[in-house]
Amino acid sequence: MCASRRDPAPVSLSLRGVSKTFGGQQVLKPFSLEIPAGCRAAVLGPSGCGKTTTLRLIAGLESPDPGGRVFLGGEDVTGTPAERRGVGMVFQDCELFPNLTVAGNVAYGLRARRAPARERRETVSRMLEMVRLADLADRRTEGLSGGQAQRVALARTLAAGPRVLLLDEPLAALDAILRASLREELEDLLGGLGMTTVLVTHDQDEAMTLGDLIVVMRDGRVEQAGSPEEICREPRTPFVAGFVGGGNRLAGRLEGGFLRLAGGAGIPLASLRRGPAGAGDGLPAGPGGRVSVFFRPDRARLGPAAPGRISGTVVSSRSAGLKTRLAIRLEGGEIVKLEMEASPWAPGEAVGVELPPEELHLFADP
Repeated sequence: MCASRRDPAPVSLSLRGVSKTFGGQQVLKPFSLEIPAGCRAAVLGPSGCGKTTTLRLIAGLESPDPGGRVFLGGEDVTGTPAERRGVGMVFQDCELFPNLTVAGNVAYGLRARRAPARERRETVSRMLEMVRLADLADRRTEGLSGGQAQRVALARTLAAGPRVLLLDEPLAALDAILRASLREELEDLLGGLGMTTVLVTHDQDEAMTLGDLIVVMRDGRVEQAGSPEEICREPRTPFVAGFVGGGNRLAGRLEGGFLRLAGGAGIPLASLRRGPAGAGDGLPAGPGGRVSVFFRPDRARLGPAAPGRISGTVVSSRSAGLKTRLAIRLEGGEIVKLEMEASPWAPGEAVGVELPPEELHLFADP
């Protein structure tokens, strides 16, 4: 459930019929999106899919194509300049002022709007306590770590009292260990703030950890928006099913009351989940009953070749900490990736892949 806070009250965010064209090329296809007040929305997708352009439309750094509208708290701000929207934005490159101290950076926006000295001191102190950097208030920014610099940038943005917080890949430039640590801190901080937040990321773990609402984008389109659980368990399109969690794809056919997959016995249709949400009660299928079947690498089971399992051969087996990642070449030539806690199987061994029917997502092939 989306978080909320009382003081100041969070605002809702609405994008209605927005699109964006640059130089004759439409980089954002028309879409609408509703983000409730106090919600943390994570915009997820591969590079170049339109995530940052969407953020810039919200911030007022870009204007939507004619007809598109942006609303904050029910107010149409489409024509409102960025500096008057009450939107704060933290970029991947936090761009601190090297000639100022940590406290001076946090106070910059307050000075720009001529806030009284007492208000500046109190706000800066509160912000630095919030991001756990009070002991660095008088330090210059040149020697800060990447994580510290990002927290200063966040404190500087929050000090201005924005109604909506925008984060553009804020952790992307950090190493893996620091990114994981700062992600936990950011989760706690955003949860406490209860501020309406939009986070752009290509990192699925980051999106699922920080987002109440996940917005999956591809090629300038919104493929699906929903809770983390909905995105993982009920993908609406083949792209979402394959992109989130690294899903495997197999070609199949619906016939004679069974789902037929190459190299394995049929799976009774009665045991399969219905079509994706919104697609009706039936199982989707293209001409001749053709379907694409998706499943997550950690949802299949592996054992010796046996009736009812899809026969295959182990191509590779790699340890990844407490888990083992395997690539299996099936009889039909398709390669699937599996992930399990431990595996006794070595490359070259014959195996059988068992697919739990309730974990399969089916989409019609054209």
